[in-house]
Amino acid sequence: MTTAAPALHDCRKVFAQTLIELAEQDPRTVAVCNDSVGSSNLKEFAGRFPERLINVGIAEQTMVGAGAGLANGGRIPYVCAASPFLTGRALEQIKADVAYSRTNVKLCAMSPGFAYGQLGPTHHSVEDLAWLRTLPEMTVLVPADPAETREALLWAHEYDGPVFIRIGRTGVPDVEPHVPFKVGKAATLREGSDLTVIAAGTTIPAALEAADKLTAAGVSARVLNLSTIKPLDEDAVLAAARETGRIITVEEHNVHGGLGSAVAETVVAHHPVPMRLLGVADEFTPTGSAAFLAEHFGITAEGVLHAADELLDAATPASAGTPSAPGAAAS
Repeated sequence: MTTAAPALHDCRKVFAQTLIELAEQDPRTVAVCNDSVGSSNLKEFAGRFPERLINVGIAEQTMVGAGAGLANGGRIPYVCAASPFLTGRALEQIKADVAYSRTNVKLCAMSPGFAYGQLGPTHHSVEDLAWLRTLPEMTVLVPADPAETREALLWAHEYDGPVFIRIGRTGVPDVEPHVPFKVGKAATLREGSDLTVIAAGTTIPAALEAADKLTAAGVSARVLNLSTIKPLDEDAVLAAARETGRIITVEEHNVHGGLGSAVAETVVAHHPVPMRLLGVADEFTPTGSAAFLAEHFGITAEGVLHAADELLDAATPASAGTPSAPGAAAS
């Protein structure tokens, strides 16, 4: 008897539903987009609240500036655009008008990572976490499934300050067990003592699959869902380092600057252990589907298993010293 594959969800749908709910409850809620009403799933919002949707056209810098102006006028703007264009084209405005000015803007980065696979590297967003987490005052969130996406949006609405949220387009399953989302807190999805796999967003299923296979092979693998990249849950990261002695990070992002770098910065400063960072190996991505690109860079359960084999076969944690070079297990 075969087990049915889990249903896959487009997190933009729950984003749209939650935004409508917030708009019904709070008249300050507005949406700003860059001619992306369809791709940001804002069609129903536009129909329900036409006076609260500002479409600036293909002008991302204006879009972010308009969002900051609306926030200064007492509104709560959700600035929605494909992540590569929101972050790449409007980074100066995000830095100066949102982070430096600490305006109450919610940056909704649609279709991040490999979601626009066949459109090539100009449309892949694998630098956004690195850019945004360097900005003071910016909270950076990477929810993993619809439930976490909804909870992150509800939290962001109540928080008075800049927030960057990745809103996934690629189909993802519901993460089990569901751990209520808390900013700055990692969720432990599997307990383990031999190594820890730390993932976020679309890479959670690969981390869980790998951990289950490792457990079946007699290796006790902890899995952390690090849905808050900034502020980082340093306590959970350092507990993983002390208690399991080995860490693998898995992300749909360049190995430089993102989740893996954030974890490594904490580990190397306080409790160095062997690490493997799985992600885009510091190169421009080829063109292909999201699944092809994940396979190409080893951002898969098999990639995690290969990294685990390397760590388990290497020297003991006490003698190994510092984290490995980024991308070492991403081939």
